[in-house]
Amino acid sequence: MSTTSRRYAALAGITSAAVAIGIAEPVAVLTGPRSAPLVAVGGVIVDAVPESLKQLAIDLFGTADKIALLVGTAVLLGGFAALFGVLAVRRLALGLAGIAAFGAIGVAAALTRSGADLADALPSLVGAGLGALVLWLFIGGPFELDPWTWSPPTPPADPVSSAGPVSPGESVPVSPAGPVPVTPAAPTAAVEPVGPAEVDPESRRRFLTGSGVLLGTAVVAGLGGRWLAGRRGVSAARDAIRLPAPVAPAPAVPAGADLSLTQLAPYVTPNFGFYRIDTALVVPQVDPDTWRLRIHGRVGRERTYSYADLLARPLVERYVTLACVSNEVGGDLIGNALWLGVPLRELLDEVEPDDDADQVVGRSVDGWTCGTPTAALRDGRDALLAVGMNGEPLPVEHGFPVRVVVPGLYGYVSACKWVTELELTRFADFDAYWVPRGWSPQGPIKTQSRIDTPRGRNRLTAGPVTVAGVAWAQHRGIRRVEVRVDDGPWQEAALAPTVSVDTWVQWSWRWDATPGEHRLQVRATDATGETQTERTQDVVPDGATGWHTITVTVR
Repeated sequence: MSTTSRRYAALAGITSAAVAIGIAEPVAVLTGPRSAPLVAVGGVIVDAVPESLKQLAIDLFGTADKIALLVGTAVLLGGFAALFGVLAVRRLALGLAGIAAFGAIGVAAALTRSGADLADALPSLVGAGLGALVLWLFIGGPFELDPWTWSPPTPPADPVSSAGPVSPGESVPVSPAGPVPVTPAAPTAAVEPVGPAEVDPESRRRFLTGSGVLLGTAVVAGLGGRWLAGRRGVSAARDAIRLPAPVAPAPAVPAGADLSLTQLAPYVTPNFGFYRIDTALVVPQVDPDTWRLRIHGRVGRERTYSYADLLARPLVERYVTLACVSNEVGGDLIGNALWLGVPLRELLDEVEPDDDADQVVGRSVDGWTCGTPTAALRDGRDALLAVGMNGEPLPVEHGFPVRVVVPGLYGYVSACKWVTELELTRFADFDAYWVPRGWSPQGPIKTQSRIDTPRGRNRLTAGPVTVAGVAWAQHRGIRRVEVRVDDGPWQEAALAPTVSVDTWVQWSWRWDATPGEHRLQVRATDATGETQTERTQDVVPDGATGWHTITVTVR
């Protein structure tokens, strides 16, 4: 097969795969967006890949890690599809077998997701069937390229004598009139090697037109399916909700809590800018009218609550800063928001937990789990079953209709979004999602601080420079922040006012900058008197440590 033919064959394979994935999307509107092959397979990859690769994805792509995974999966699929197209030209059954194998992978992935049923296999089955049909259209059907391969033609017979020259000892034909004179054969001209033929223009036009139409159809179907899934989502239901006023409003943010400096994170993080790290490749769409929370396990009596039940209870409002355990020193996987919800302590009291139930396992609608120490939910801190964020119903991507918010604990052990279950159990009996993957069963937030301005490698002008940032030690509070330049003495920074010990605090320090390259470092001391350690530690297993350090140039 020529190089040109291989390219066309690869295009045929890619087109068939695109049709399979694109058509599966509108089918998944009926069966649920998590049943779409790309999403289902991506979910299995998220669960199966080593923790080091997950952390690498977060480090490289941050909150866009899920998009990167889906794009990477699609690119990998395209590579295999191109190979299947080339194999199909040699033998159609090979290409069809490849598509069937990927269809089976999609079915298996969809059926093994939490809460799946047989209908979830439908998108992969329909997609694989149409992908196989498209491959046949290009390899053996009406869009087939002419020719896929080319063999040199057989040279014409000798025009002088079909018998050819007489070999020694061979008899000469005799006629009644005597021997037939034999004319020596003329020298045969050398046959030039014949390479791959040019593809027939009409065939090429038919092939490319067909692939273009089908690729366009696949894109429209895929995007249309996603759009329809959004239309069938819960945004309209969320917009119709009017949250009740809290019986215990949050304290007002004191004047001066937000220094309003360029590059400095605002004291209250807007919803659109709040970090999102979870395992859901597509945002779960949970209808608040049918949502239920079941609290069970090691309890005196099991209880089930509806969304209306929660809204009818006395709600409290609190500012709480949440942080991801994957946040590197100086990272931005942290945010502060105003949360509205029901105190979890009240709900747990109603189910009467057993004395030995030291863990509360939160389960998301997609099956994800996190294990929270029971004591942290009953020790008086503002642990909430939240229904609101910054004055509006929870955004869908942040857990609508209900999520868990617990001050002082990293999100992987507390902040269950789209929560549908709380099970009272013991740490000795159950490991939540991240624990078998190398993370600590319990994740108290460590004292940390960050320089927001100036930024690393900024070029500054000699003279007064405001160095500022944020520091946090949720549920303990920050007592002091210190900054130093070029390993010099530590200088105490000014702390801005804050609402409570459960939120971060902004700080600032005036520096008389001198020309040259300088290294700035920051450290914080929490309200217990413990100063964050200089020792550098990776985020695994229970959060990063070390002093945030940047280098700037002063002119």
